[in-house]
Amino acid sequence: MTPMPEVPPTAHAFARDAIRGLRGSRIREVSNAGLDLPDVLPFWFGESDQVTPAFIRDAAADALARGATFYTHNLGIPRLRAALASYTTGLHGATSTDQVVVTSAGVNALMLAAQLVIGPGDRTVEVTPLWPNIVEIPKILGAEVETVSLEFGPHGWTLDVQRLLAALTPGTRALVVNSPNNPTGWVMTRDDQQVVLDHCRRLGIWIIADEVYERLYFGDGPAAPSFLDIADRDERVICVYSFSKSWLMTGWRLGWMVLPASLTGDLGKLIEYNTSCAPSFVQEAGLVAVSDGEPFVRQLVRDLRDSRDHLVSALSTLPGAEVHAPLGAMYVFFRLEQARDSLAFCKRMVREARVGLAPGSAFGDDGEGYVRWCYACRPERLDEGVLRVRRALGG
Repeated sequence: MTPMPEVPPTAHAFARDAIRGLRGSRIREVSNAGLDLPDVLPFWFGESDQVTPAFIRDAAADALARGATFYTHNLGIPRLRAALASYTTGLHGATSTDQVVVTSAGVNALMLAAQLVIGPGDRTVEVTPLWPNIVEIPKILGAEVETVSLEFGPHGWTLDVQRLLAALTPGTRALVVNSPNNPTGWVMTRDDQQVVLDHCRRLGIWIIADEVYERLYFGDGPAAPSFLDIADRDERVICVYSFSKSWLMTGWRLGWMVLPASLTGDLGKLIEYNTSCAPSFVQEAGLVAVSDGEPFVRQLVRDLRDSRDHLVSALSTLPGAEVHAPLGAMYVFFRLEQARDSLAFCKRMVREARVGLAPGSAFGDDGEGYVRWCYACRPERLDEGVLRVRRALGG
């Protein structure tokens, strides 16, 4: 029998293998074990225990009543894009409407940004620990991902910027950085951003900045340091934002991007073939959120700061815990002696303590031994969670 000729890998086989190689979400693995248990305290996801504010929900209801159920422009409703340009200008300097694009959630914006500038065989660099979706997106596109880990020490999570620069070698296609960071709450300093931006400029490296937690910041000023503060709007910088965190709209799936205007034409085509557009009535709600929601956001940050301090104080009393207050986001990512296998530990907490936590290993190998606790809830809920964990640990 004549042997079959060797067939070169096809694009279909390549895509299939890339998908099969993706890591499953270990956060979902833990939550799936406890979602049907009525008495579980859920601290595993990155969302508040409050519903979306009434003024935003009412805006969506009014839009539906007016019949806002049709397709919109691929790039978003013009009024919303203009409002987001004004909002970004107020925080980070002059931004025009043609540099703003509305997306169906922040994670959709991250995928679109990657599709714009990353392709098969490209080399990307990411700062970890990191939300797993961000790590896997370039891999779906056939790119290589190299990670540079934050360091955990007496001052919490910090970045060795020289190690990052050493990883950003000639030929690197993109740096993906999330600040304020999920899960650690680390915030990249303005000085480090400037050093990294200058380095990437020299080497022609794109920066994809996930800044969805920029308003959940406990330092000086209304927002965390942003690459938009120091970058020209026409250079290789794409910043991604979301309505999910600052306006408690996780289930609405609405986000936006700020990017060079020269890319919006191609981005419009990508959106057409991904989602076509974000839902019209959801965009109308987003318009009201960004136009009228500043008092709510400022109060939310005050409440989160109080919850953060409350939880850090409580967790510090647990046996074998090493905890530091983060500068941003809505999580405490802390080391725990009994969580050396963090996935097994979090599954045990669901079974024995009815407490839902996110395992550190969900955020990469350098997250092993840590646990993420979302503190976007009332202090009494946090107290009950810590009490249950303490009992499970035998304290």
